[in-house]
Amino acid sequence: MNEQSTQNPLHCTLTAALAGSACQMLADASGLPKSRIKIAMSKGAVWLKREGAKERRIRKAKFMLKTGDKIQLCYDPKVLALTPPEPYCLEETKEYSVWFKPPWLLSQGTRYGDHCSLLRLAEKSMNHVQFRLIHRLDREASGLMLLAHSSNSARLLSQLFVENNIEKNYFAEVWGNPQLSKEGKQLTDSLDGKEACTEILLGYPGESDKSTLLDIRLHSGRLHQIRRHLADWGHPILGDPQYGRSPLHDGSHSTLRLCAWKLRFQSPFSGSEKCYRIPAEICPSFCSSLLQSSQ
Repeated sequence: MNEQSTQNPLHCTLTAALAGSACQMLADASGLPKSRIKIAMSKGAVWLKREGAKERRIRKAKFMLKTGDKIQLCYDPKVLALTPPEPYCLEETKEYSVWFKPPWLLSQGTRYGDHCSLLRLAEKSMNHVQFRLIHRLDREASGLMLLAHSSNSARLLSQLFVENNIEKNYFAEVWGNPQLSKEGKQLTDSLDGKEACTEILLGYPGESDKSTLLDIRLHSGRLHQIRRHLADWGHPILGDPQYGRSPLHDGSHSTLRLCAWKLRFQSPFSGSEKCYRIPAEICPSFCSSLLQSSQ
């Protein structure tokens, strides 16, 4: 296989006729060098389906397949070459941890790898913990995320989100100068046939006279909910590559100006109220002054 062909995405699926090395079998079947297979495995791009067990990633180059095992390589050299931004752990308890996810870090991995995901980076930083994802943030967005440390913790924390018993606040800098009453405004258009509520609490001057910084509480969690509601309202978020069509959507606003800055809830473990805010020193620049004034 020439060098050019190793730069193209490919899928390779096989069933082991005999027991043997997963790395060697994939190299033989795909034509890729073993060194590239090893990198792909370490970064979560190789999947195993064994009879009677759930599909899972396999990472070790020395992993041995059993007869009948099904294995898939999802190889994209552009994905594997990415270097993830570093998350920051605000607090670690026995039951959960609170993390700041920077923009362009995935919440969890894809078929093509998980080395650029918060979940995987958290696992690598605390290898004694079995992390569970509770909720997600868009890849382009930044902000606070909860990760559970056990299946029971995941169940209890997930219930907070299902029952809307967790306060989730976001800052979004939008195009235009929307007029808000003292009561704020609720955007309640259904999304994908499901009820959705985005509550705008307050508005502040943006970085230019053509933008406004909004403090938003999310009451449901539909796909891209805040981004879609604000765009439909006529005030898209600056830097939104999918829903932003404002005159300010240009190279100077290439980062999505959306940040999940606060989480507040009653702990299902201790019963006490917990409130987490992004430290001003690590928050995005577009809302740093507002965060400093609120702390």
